[in-house]
Amino acid sequence: MENLYILIAAFVSAVALGRMIIPNILIISLRKRLFDVPDERKVHKRPVPRLGGVTFFPVILFSLCVFTAIRLLTGHGPEEGKVDRLVCEFLFLMGGLTLLYIIGIGDDLVGVRYRRKFLVQIFSAAMFPISGVYINCFYGLFGIYMVPAAVGIPLTMLLVVFITNAINLIDGIDGLASGLSMVALLVFGVLFVHYQMWSYAMLAFVTVGVIIPFFSYNVFGDADMGRKIFMGDTGSLTLGYILSFFVIRYCMYEPNMLLLTMKSSPVLISFSVLMVPCLDVVRVVLRRARNKKPLFMPDKTHIHHKFLAMGFSPRKALVTIQLMSACFCVFTIVGIRYLNNTLVFVIDVVVWTLLNLWFNQVIRKKEGEKKNEE
Repeated sequence: MENLYILIAAFVSAVALGRMIIPNILIISLRKRLFDVPDERKVHKRPVPRLGGVTFFPVILFSLCVFTAIRLLTGHGPEEGKVDRLVCEFLFLMGGLTLLYIIGIGDDLVGVRYRRKFLVQIFSAAMFPISGVYINCFYGLFGIYMVPAAVGIPLTMLLVVFITNAINLIDGIDGLASGLSMVALLVFGVLFVHYQMWSYAMLAFVTVGVIIPFFSYNVFGDADMGRKIFMGDTGSLTLGYILSFFVIRYCMYEPNMLLLTMKSSPVLISFSVLMVPCLDVVRVVLRRARNKKPLFMPDKTHIHHKFLAMGFSPRKALVTIQLMSACFCVFTIVGIRYLNNTLVFVIDVVVWTLLNLWFNQVIRKKEGEKKNEE
């Protein structure tokens, strides 16, 4: 119970710190005119500060360090044999976050070429296998169980880069990336509490805590009053990297966790909470490859752009995409109890594909109606 109280205190401290720091970031951005300027690809119509994500990493680091130290001082920390491994994992995690934080700030302030960003992301992704965290089991997905390190380590690095960029690319309308990340973090936080993995649960809830004040400014703030802010690449890279860590850590097979995790299929549960941003990136990249366009060139083909093209307002698109993500998550978690893991995965992908084909039809119909009116 004491661990739960410390976790709640860490969460509250992250909310409070975020609430104190973000208004100051707004003031600095307005004074120095550090804006995200609207263009034909963006939804907003007025310049908006884009340094909200600068708040995330320092608040997460402070809250995690302070309240982990409190756990250790009060005798509620990890078991003696697990401390060294946990410290190693978290130090490498913070090292990777530091690199992404630096490259994110650089991109938000002056812009960074995607090749350089990818190089930093790959280097940061290598931090997980170095610390001993990598995909080593598929839990029966596609009939695969144990995965050798020679396959699991590069797969882990690929997955980290993929998830990090998926969160970065889904950040196209107010609250979408932060909202999807919050839901995923809450799911992971509850799972880690269930398994009494308190350090990981604390990281999840601390991250949720710092997102909450940002979300209020991002979604409900008034740009005309100087009360609106975007997270920028600094924020989306931070969230994507932390989520990728949780995905890998939760999926990693450990003999003493086998009875708890084999039936619940950690791979599919992790996939379900991030299904919308991940499948959206796959769809967009395949579409660009089919049309022989640059794979990393920004365009207006992401899922939120589709909803806007169908006539949804940004707020309605946000709510609808969140609900769609929740439905996928619930179906997957329930489905793996009664169906084969591979079948559940295939159903998810097929439903996603059919939905996108339907969205395309609606968009074409709407465009045809506009042409007829003209």
